[in-house]
Amino acid sequence: MLKFHAASHASRGARRYQEDSAAMWPSSDPSTGGGAPLIAVLADGMGGHAGGAIASRTACDAFISAIRTGGDTNRERLRAALDAANAAIANHVANNPSLRGMGCTLVGAIFGENGLEWVSVGDSPLYLFRNGEIALLNEDHSLAPALDQLAAEGRLTISQARSDPRRHLLRSAVTGEDLDLVDLSRQPLPLQPGDCVLLASDGIQTLEPDQIARTISKHLTAGPEAIAEALISAVENVGDPHQDNVTVLLVNPIEAREA
Repeated sequence: MLKFHAASHASRGARRYQEDSAAMWPSSDPSTGGGAPLIAVLADGMGGHAGGAIASRTACDAFISAIRTGGDTNRERLRAALDAANAAIANHVANNPSLRGMGCTLVGAIFGENGLEWVSVGDSPLYLFRNGEIALLNEDHSLAPALDQLAAEGRLTISQARSDPRRHLLRSAVTGEDLDLVDLSRQPLPLQPGDCVLLASDGIQTLEPDQIARTISKHLTAGPEAIAEALISAVENVGDPHQDNVTVLLVNPIEAREA
């Protein structure tokens, strides 16, 4: 039986304010065992200083509150929690019209005895690190995949695709309106000791996937707290003068008897 250990760290980057939010449940001791699930959610806000921060925190709080009430299946719980987060933002905007236009990305996950299940909207990535390699699990709802496809077809150069100013425009976000695109896992992804699951805001993309993998591998045995700190440090060490907010939430499954 697996036990899940988790940790989260964040940086404002070059921004004057922080628009990311993250939450876990249980929150007082972010580790679970004996078949108990761990719930994790991360949101990257948009809509300016106040709006983005309010949107991301509102979404995370509503997501955790809704998913704890249960449902017939984890898939149904994840979708209901996403809808609750979207409704919470709609209600907040209705009561505060000056915040119209605020919203956020969202990636939420349940870690349980059957493995990992998730829901996401936007471009906040969900990665699985296993055996030295890293894989993106969720869909990217920005224009980046479309631009990369144009590059693969030879209609743009790789350099043009990566520097295109439209690259980070979102095709779907949690704004209180209808959700255009939702990525909802169809079945649990089994996890094993030695894996590392990373939820992050798109500020992590300052690092290439192989850099993320090397950083996780180097600190894997030290646990999620050390990995989270190392990833944030790696982003800050790049020194990007336009660095976006970056938040990481790490979850490590280990055998319960090892814990």
